Amino acid sequence: MTNKLTWGLLAILSIFFGLYPGLFLNGNQKVGILNIKPDSLFSNPFWLISFYTHITLGGLALLTGWPQFSQKVRATRIRLHRALGKIYVVSVLVSAVAGINIAFYATGGWPTALGFMCLGITWFYTTLQAYRSIWLGNILAHGNWMTFSYACTFAAVTLRLWMPLLVPLFGNFMTAYTVVAWWCWLPNLTVAYFMTRQPKSVAKIR
Repeated sequence: MTNKLTWGLLAILSIFFGLYPGLFLNGNQKVGILNIKPDSLFSNPFWLISFYTHITLGGLALLTGWPQFSQKVRATRIRLHRALGKIYVVSVLVSAVAGINIAFYATGGWPTALGFMCLGITWFYTTLQAYRSIWLGNILAHGNWMTFSYACTFAAVTLRLWMPLLVPLFGNFMTAYTVVAWWCWLPNLTVAYFMTRQPKSVAKIR
C-alpha cells in the first residue's frame, strides 16, 4: 500500500510539473523565475534557445520517466517501456546540456551557477550510464542508474516544493535560491542511493 501511494504521488507531481513548462510557452516571457531576469537576457539567442530547450525537454523527461517505476509496465508492456525510455534518454541528454548552458546565467552568482552546473553534469552522466548499462545487457545496473537519473529529473519538482519553505527560512529570495540550487537534487540522490541498496532490486516503487 505504501509503495502504491508513493508511486501515485510521484505520478501526480511528475505530471503536474511536467506540464508546468507550458506556462513559459504562452507568449508571456515574464513568468516565474523569469520575472527577476534582466531584460537584456531575453535578447541573447544562445540563452533563449538553451532555456526553452531545457524546460521543454525537461518537462518531457518528467512525463515519460515516472511510468518506468511501475514493475507492471516493465514486466508486461516492454514495448511501451522501451519507447518511453528512448524518449526519456534523448530528452534528458539534450536538456542537461541546455541546462548547463543556462547555468552560466543563473541568478545569484557563481554559487548558484555551480549548483545547477553540477546537477546538469550529474543528470547527463547518470542517464548516459543507464543507457550504456542496458545496451550491455546489465538490467540491474540499468535500473539503478535510471533511478539516479530520475532523482536528478525530479529536481525540477523538489526545487519548486522547497522554495516556499526556504524563502521565509532565510528571509530573502536570493539566499534561498542559492541554497535550492544544491538542495533540490542532493537529497534526491540520497534517496536514490538507499533505493538502489535494496538487494537484487531494480529500484522499484510499484
